[in-house]
Amino acid sequence: MTDGIAKDRLEKLQALRSAGQDPFPPRVPRGQPIASVLSDFAQRTGQTVTLAGRLGVIRDFGKLRFAHLEDRSGSIQVGFQRDKLAAFWPDRKRIEGNDLVSITGELGTTQKGEPTLWATEVTLASKALRAAPEKWHGLTDTEQRYRMRYVDLFANAEVRQSFAMRSRIVREVRAYFDSLDYLEVETPILQPIFGGASARPFITHHNTLDMQLYLRIAPELYLKRLLVGGMERVYEIGRVFRNEGISTRHNPEVTMLESYEAWADYRDIMARVEGLFAHLCQRVLDGKTKVTFREKEFDLQPPFQKEKYLDLFAQQNPGTDWFDHQSVLRRAKELHLKTDGIEPAKLANDVFEATVEDTLQGPIFVYDYPVAISPLAKRVPEDPRITERFELFVCGMELGNAFSELNDPIDQEQRFLEQMQHKDDETPGEVDFDYVTALEYGMPPAGGLGIGIDRLCMLLSGSTSIRDVVLFPLLRREVAVPVEPHDVPVAPPDAPK
Repeated sequence: MTDGIAKDRLEKLQALRSAGQDPFPPRVPRGQPIASVLSDFAQRTGQTVTLAGRLGVIRDFGKLRFAHLEDRSGSIQVGFQRDKLAAFWPDRKRIEGNDLVSITGELGTTQKGEPTLWATEVTLASKALRAAPEKWHGLTDTEQRYRMRYVDLFANAEVRQSFAMRSRIVREVRAYFDSLDYLEVETPILQPIFGGASARPFITHHNTLDMQLYLRIAPELYLKRLLVGGMERVYEIGRVFRNEGISTRHNPEVTMLESYEAWADYRDIMARVEGLFAHLCQRVLDGKTKVTFREKEFDLQPPFQKEKYLDLFAQQNPGTDWFDHQSVLRRAKELHLKTDGIEPAKLANDVFEATVEDTLQGPIFVYDYPVAISPLAKRVPEDPRITERFELFVCGMELGNAFSELNDPIDQEQRFLEQMQHKDDETPGEVDFDYVTALEYGMPPAGGLGIGIDRLCMLLSGSTSIRDVVLFPLLRREVAVPVEPHDVPVAPPDAPK
């Protein structure tokens, strides 16, 4: 810390200690929420209260000083008068903007009528050794905001509100599934065989067992084992990890909801999804159903639009047969997609993603996906090439994936083996024969669902990047800069033993 401001603050820190004051006391008078004081301020004028929070910029008028005090619930102006703070006044400049304080005083107003806490006692709770960024010229670089989220949060009230909203969303997702008698469960994050999705995993090693393990890419296969065990409605909200790209929609670790319901199929799960959105609109959006996302307005009021996967493919790619590799190959080359070494079904889906997904404004359920790209879904009885699977899209962004779960162990084993034949050389993997064994004991017909919580939060909060709804997104490390040692003593004086 070599900048002038930090040096000045270190000197004030030492001055406090030299005067026998603890700049980081173990406890201070606790304050009530500022919002609770402001909510009925007129009735509370004249009362003495204690409030605690972070001081804003201090405005000095000689015998009078003003600053705003902010906590997680709101902000209020504080007035410091020399006549009411005789003991504090000589040391007033040792407490400055960005310090955390507890202030007791009388509620009143200024001559202009602004609600104000007129301080009678000021207690330093934590001395800040760095100044807060200025309102207009400070923490504006987007990547730096993500790196220094701790500053971003206290400097920008709207950021705090966004993450408070995320907390409400997760809470209400739980409340919705709890109301339907689902059990919330926890399944392994470290897995000896990863599965349940197509993604490259993170690999680690357990020393005692001398065993390679994977951070899960999905909890699916463990949750469906629970259906075999008789836990007929289960869900989990937890982290999954995918060692792949980073974008406005992708982070290497994301929060996923997965739910499984016995005796249900994918149409039942569509109804569950619509019910979830209706619940979230009521409880999180205060009854509103319209949201603005990426400069467009979307109505989340069910029922949602429904379109078949192959119909959409045909509309955007006339003359191309999804199941005919040569026609798909021609179309892929027209679109300048990578074709070398790409397995036919994946290439056909790449064409779908390139030509269809951006047209899906929604909310829309795209349903009945080909079996070749749906290894865990049950086939449509009338057409064995197709599965009972759907994905939910809004503004071209996939929010969820669901299907009638495949519970035929022979079919499942065969699909696993075919999947292994088409995997690329860089992705590890093996058939989960224990899961096949579980199916051999009998799994009831079931519908399963996966929803990306981060993307759901993006939609409901109107955030354009996943990094805006993840508190600490993964970023490339900055090159470390050597830090000069403090040029003033900062350790507290020796205490008696």
